[in-house]
Amino acid sequence: MKKGRCPKCGSHDIYSGENISLKKGTYGSNTIPLGGLFGSMIPLDNYVCTACGYVESYINQPRDLKKIRERWPHLYYGKRGDQS
Repeated sequence: MKKGRCPKCGSHDIYSGENISLKKGTYGSNTIPLGGLFGSMIPLDNYVCTACGYVESYINQPRDLKKIRERWPHLYYGKRGDQS
């Protein structure tokens, strides 16, 4: 989607919320929770296909990705561990 093509329907009718200010919105509606004592939230960059309605969300800041790695549980698949 970031390159302008919908993976679901193939349309190039893609719009990005990457540069929208105040991404956190009312009640953190454009965020995901990081967790912790103060309920930190991480803003999302959204990409929308207006042909079929498909949406993808991305975390844009490397520092926020690092916080996810530090605080969220990791899902191990393949050689790293059990898939259950």
